[in-house]
Amino acid sequence: MLCAVYKSPKKAETYLFVERRDDFSRVPAPLMATFGTPQLAMMINLATKTRLALSDIDKVREALRTQGFYLQLPPPPENLLKEHLARQAARRDAE
Repeated sequence: MLCAVYKSPKKAETYLFVERRDDFSRVPAPLMATFGTPQLAMMINLATKTRLALSDIDKVREALRTQGFYLQLPPPPENLLKEHLARQAARRDAE
């Protein structure tokens, strides 16, 4: 299963996987408007891959089969303040 992966010029670390290069016919218009003009990042043969860096390959394959596209969003930002407060609380509890 060959697919094209496009990066968004508007949204950092956001990628759109489609079944065929330059075929966005199955991608909803509001999503395309938010995504911006797609920039080809790579072509991937999902049949020869066992995993992807940030997405579950089985979910990508299924989404391509059922809806014709897969949107990969960036991971949520780290909440460093929350982590710091949790560490402080753990130290207080240990004392």
